Amino acid sequence: MNDSKTHAAKTPAQHYRWADIHPEPMKGGITRQLITSERMMIAHVRLKKGDEVPTHSHENEQITYILEGALHFWLGPKGDREVTVRAGEVLVIPSNLEHRAVALEETLDVDVFNPPRQDWLDGSDAYLRR
Repeated sequence: MNDSKTHAAKTPAQHYRWADIHPEPMKGGITRQLITSERMMIAHVRLKKGDEVPTHSHENEQITYILEGALHFWLGPKGDREVTVRAGEVLVIPSNLEHRAVALEETLDVDVFNPPRQDWLDGSDAYLRR
């Protein structure tokens, strides 16, 4: 027997509009907007041409989907794997893989993280700040 109470959502569905989320200014011309649920985070990250995301790693799995522009990535502890991700392309970055990126042009990047990035929520992400 299916008991609907056992399968009921613990929290109600939430609806957001990117236009209503204030962009947070980061280093250079980088801005970001965040939406977080209990187990996932999605972010709009806007970068100007030449903006750099310095080398870092995190336990969170990351999916990077480029909507506009292009990011060039260096992957691995020595940055020896390089890949350019352009509009309409996706890069999946596994947990704890060191990576850095540079915007080759004005870029809109959608990042999805599991679990949510605690350093982004509490402001301890010094590598992205001015």
